[in-house]
Amino acid sequence: MAKFKTWVKAARPRTVLLSFSGVLLGGFLAFDQLRSLSPSKGRPIIVILFAALTAILLQILSNLANDYGDFKKGTDSAKRVGPQREMQSGAITEQEMKQGLAITAGLCLVSGALLIFVFAGLTWQELSVFAALGIGAVLAALLYTLGKHPYGYRGLGDLYCFLFFGWAAVAGTYYLATKNLDFSVLLPASAMGFLSNAVLNINNMRDYENDKASGKNSLVVKLGLKKAFIYHCLLIGGAFVCLTIYLVLHQAAWYSYLFLLLSILFIKDLIAIKKTKPESLDPFLGRQVKHSFLLVVVYGILLLF
Repeated sequence: MAKFKTWVKAARPRTVLLSFSGVLLGGFLAFDQLRSLSPSKGRPIIVILFAALTAILLQILSNLANDYGDFKKGTDSAKRVGPQREMQSGAITEQEMKQGLAITAGLCLVSGALLIFVFAGLTWQELSVFAALGIGAVLAALLYTLGKHPYGYRGLGDLYCFLFFGWAAVAGTYYLATKNLDFSVLLPASAMGFLSNAVLNINNMRDYENDKASGKNSLVVKLGLKKAFIYHCLLIGGAFVCLTIYLVLHQAAWYSYLFLLLSILFIKDLIAIKKTKPESLDPFLGRQVKHSFLLVVVYGILLLF
């Protein structure tokens, strides 16, 4: 069996922080709402922790499936400019990856089941909705690059990323913790979706030439690099707009808007990305994840202050 270090590398730890960020943002929004209520002692924290665990496991499952699917389809060839994948290098065999996928998928289902059936205190109607959402998330993580018609090869990866790492992670966590249906939460949820798509977009801009040659029609391949950069700018701008509108709707204190100062980090990255060749974009992927996490932390703290 492949070594532990190899599996950690295959899980791509730098992307895991992104999935945690969505749940964290949902948690901040929930605690802001719960300040005016009397929640069961400790329950929101347990719900948020298990939501975070489930989201992280789904991210890892998606990364492993991506490793397996791209290798089987020949996309991870010697021409690929990003970090070498584990199956591509031979560090993990096909059989080992299948076992890893099965174990991770099982852990996702167990964690998700504990979340909605044990800790969240849902009605049967709510349980059916979140159970379907959980199963859908597992399938979406697997079918990104697996199967005969993987949606990641048809330019639909951004839609999955937006829905599951944006709306589902943020709004889902918020609802599980508060049992309150507030559609304005879709604004910060959309912001998280845009930021998640920005990470995927950098990844796909980096892999543009190889993906195009391999028949992986990501959104970047369909748009072309120039339009993909414009799309990237719109994603970053859209995230800040959605977060700002949410504060306006909830009549937040003036200091809550100080999060806008972090836009400087993102603008600096945009300028640098514009000047960087696609094959050299890999460092910006990690920076996008870290800056997105920082934005969530600062935004949440200012909201609760």
